[in-house]
Amino acid sequence: MSALDVLIHLLNFAAPAFFVALLLALSFRLAMHARSRAVSLWKQLGINFLAGLVVLVAGLAYFGRDGRIATYAALVAVCGSVQWWLLRGWRN
Repeated sequence: MSALDVLIHLLNFAAPAFFVALLLALSFRLAMHARSRAVSLWKQLGINFLAGLVVLVAGLAYFGRDGRIATYAALVAVCGSVQWWLLRGWRN
């Protein structure tokens, strides 16, 4: 396998974590203007992306293969929980 193939595989592995993080950060920015602005968009995106990558790697280690529905369900649950945790301290 060439270096380009390895890079493509790694990007495809990380893509669900990135897009879930991006969707969460942008949707919270649109839906909860003031609350979401308390934490920067890049911080929300970065922390959710890292949490998502940890979940994907844990799912790969536990199941022995990528792409299990349980791993994607855990990805959504963990990223949603992290997003809630990031914005929990903000008060009106």
